[in-house]
Amino acid sequence: MENRRSFAPVQVGEELNVTIEAVGEKGDGVAKVKGFVLFVANTKQGDNVRVKVTKVFKKVGFAEVVGAATADSANESSSESSEETSEETSEEEYENEEP
Repeated sequence: MENRRSFAPVQVGEELNVTIEAVGEKGDGVAKVKGFVLFVANTKQGDNVRVKVTKVFKKVGFAEVVGAATADSANESSSESSEETSEETSEEEYENEEP
């Protein structure tokens, strides 16, 4: 078995401009940064916002809105395919994972 470790392209405390690509089952907005999924509460599809990363797990992260996306920096979220996310999106599911 191959032992691959994936490293998240974001860190806790980092601020990013993102576009909300979809909305998860529990209502959190879904943004992608270099293919890495960030769940952002209190957002809707199409929102361009500046977020602060609050938690990072192996496969997903969580962020909170800190304001509108700033015009002086390019949009940092990936424009990869915006597939609907049908997974449950609660932090509790990921708390037992190693960061």
